[in-house]
Formats: sequence, C-alpha cells, structure tokens
Amino acid sequence: MNMVHTFLKANWENLIMANYSVDSEILRPLLPNGIELDLYHEKAYVSLVGFMFLKTSLFGCPIPFFGSFEEVNLRFYVKRTIGSKVQRGVVFINETVPFKIVASIANKLYKEHYKSIPTKHSIEITDAKKIGYAWKMNHRWNSINVTAQTEKQKIEKGSMEAFIFERYFGFTKIDQQTTQSYRINHPSWQTNQLLNASVDCEFGDMYGSSFAGLNHQQPDSIFLAEGSPVSVNWKRETFTSAPIIKF
Repeated sequence: MNMVHTFLKANWENLIMANYSVDSEILRPLLPNGIELDLYHEKAYVSLVGFMFLKTSLFGCPIPFFGSFEEVNLRFYVKRTIGSKVQRGVVFINETVPFKIVASIANKLYKEHYKSIPTKHSIEITDAKKIGYAWKMNHRWNSINVTAQTEKQKIEKGSMEAFIFERYFGFTKIDQQTTQSYRINHPSWQTNQLLNASVDCEFGDMYGSSFAGLNHQQPDSIFLAEGSPVSVNWKRETFTSAPIIKF
C-alpha cells in the first residue's frame, strides 16, 4: 500500500493576495531547474500574501506556543510539465514569520527562504470583514489591509482568482541544478468581494532591489480568500533535470 505521510497540518485563514504584473526577466534567475514560468494572459505575476497560520501540527503533534502566527510572503507562479500532466505551483521568494524557531526549522529542513521579523494582525468580522497584516522591517511597519463583504463566492474556472489560488505544488530551488517539489492539499477556496484595500510595502527592503519598482506600482488585483485546513506531504521529490518521459 502506498501511504502518504503528512508532515504538516494547519489552518490557513483570511488570505490576502495583492497581485503585481512584473517583467519575466526579473523572475527567471529565481526559477528552479526544470520549472517554467506560468503566465496569465501572457503576463508574469508576483503576489504579496498575508494570512493566518493557525493550529499547526507536525506529524500529528500540535505545536505549543508557536503553532499560530501571521505569515507574509512574496511568491510567483510556475508550472512543471510531465508528459501530458501539468503541475501548477508556486515558488516563494521570501516567507516572513514572527518566530525565529519556526523560520530556523523551515530553513534547515527544506532550504526554504524564511526570516523572522515582528508581525501583527487585525481581524474584525461584523457586517463586513476587516483584515489586516503588518510587519516591521528596518524600523518601519509595512502593511496590507482589506475590507470585504462576508458573503462567500466560489472561484470561477479560468479566472484570475483561479490562476492565483488553484496551486497545489511548491517548488524550491536547492541550487542551480537541484529542485525539490512538494504537494499542498486543500479544497478549492471561496473568496470575499472586496470593498476597499491598501498596500504599504517597501518591496526593495523586503525582497531585494529587483522588486523595488513595486513600491510605486499599484497591484493589478487584490483578493481575499476564506482559507481552509491545509496539509503538506512529507515526501518531497528531488530532481536535477527535466524528467524522462516514458511512452
């Protein structure tokens, strides 16, 4: 029997994604080997993401004290083609959490790009949803905030929301030749219609000079997803070149 071992379980809730079109050449040096950019209407995108990472457990064991926190990350969209199958996923440029131990474990286990800085959140749900995330970098608070309707909406196939949210693989660049991939399991999320939104982020300070131009660029879109329980498989595939296709 082929058993799938779950490494991590958590609830990912109230996910804000501010989406920016960028020059593909900015992202190409960050591409893992064997992976290609996934475009939407011929454009490459990065997303500034803020969400709540809640009720975390590793191998079924709850994590006391450090199991619930805010995460902020910057990610872009990729795909891996294996024969007739396409794995659509993401590559994380950086992931920010408040706890050093969480960042250290993720970096050591899987060579991810976590760092620890102060973070905070604000969640108010009445007749509307007011969700905000903030993080402190170089003595300055950055933030992303939305106000949205409470009614839930299904994601439409082929929409920009589907392109952003329907991602079930993560790809990590270990070195120039080596890539790891892992499976992320969750149901299709529902979204909330935004009433207003704001982003205040020093992208150059957070993510490097290549992204400094986003400081003065309005996002093409901003979405809020309800989220759900999520699991990440323990087994990761490591590959150093394009897979051999057997016919």
